[in-house]
Amino acid sequence: QVQLVESGGGSVQAGGSLRLSCVASGYDYSGYCMGWFRQAPGKEREGVAAIYTGAGSTYYADSVKGRFTISHDKAKNTVYLQMNSLTPEDTAMYYCAAGAIKGRLDPITTLGPQQYNNWGQGTQVTVSS
Repeated sequence: QVQLVESGGGSVQAGGSLRLSCVASGYDYSGYCMGWFRQAPGKEREGVAAIYTGAGSTYYADSVKGRFTISHDKAKNTVYLQMNSLTPEDTAMYYCAAGAIKGRLDPITTLGPQQYNNWGQGTQVTVSS
């Protein structure tokens, strides 16, 4: 059974940090794109960060560039999202996803939710001011 399970969410004050984890089981996602997405109430799901597990190349939304870091531990089949300098605008449900994206990899292709077909259940991140 293919599963993506997120953890690490919680409540922090502005300026704080959180580290999200996404453990993949039941499938080897080597050579896939793994992405982190978020969705706030009343808003569309948006791509935050993505990593191509083959070459390790990373992609970020402008809103998180310099504050968030995505990484991949192949041995643990786990993707992480280190989030620093959090602001209330980062409050959302965060989802991990996996997708076999073909063709050119860039922030547009790797951060588009429609490119991914396997999703986790999400972990809530709440940042208070």
